[in-house]
Amino acid sequence: MANSNSNEPQMEPLSRVQILVAMGVTALVLLLIARFWLLFDSVALLSVSFSAEILLVGMGIGLGITGASAIAYQVWPSYRKSADVYLKMVLQPLVWTDLIWMGLLPGLSEELLFRGVMLPAIGMDTNGLVFSSLCFGVLHLSGLQQWSYVVWATVIGFILGISALLSGNLLVPIIAHITTNLLASFVWKVRSKSP
Repeated sequence: MANSNSNEPQMEPLSRVQILVAMGVTALVLLLIARFWLLFDSVALLSVSFSAEILLVGMGIGLGITGASAIAYQVWPSYRKSADVYLKMVLQPLVWTDLIWMGLLPGLSEELLFRGVMLPAIGMDTNGLVFSSLCFGVLHLSGLQQWSYVVWATVIGFILGISALLSGNLLVPIIAHITTNLLASFVWKVRSKSP
């Protein structure tokens, strides 16, 4: 199916069930990859410990990422277009309560794999940070015309990776990721309902 404004192929819209199943399957696959990686490699999972301070730091980073995304959306037309396509595809079929899954499933599974396992396995250094961030960005590729969304996801992966490196606690990027997804999803839903 082609858009009348361009020759780029467009994906058929997905249903709510298809989106939820895709999120669940993706989360399960990422969790299995992380589990098998831990099983066959001597890497130690990044530590997880909860405190009020960790919660506040993670939420603060999530708010910062959401604010930076809002700025990028306003000043970077290619990102705005990519974000609109991606978020419309993923969020439009969902109902408000589904946004909880949108926050939790990717926030937990992606952080476990990319910051919890991949980062320590490759190295808690610049190489590990760059490689895990690039892999995280590529995970968000929904089409070659969405390159700017992949660039943005790579930058976010870098920020989440730095938060893991500096804190030594996987819970910081998990909370930041969940906060970002929940806020971005909520804001998109509110904006899409506005005339």
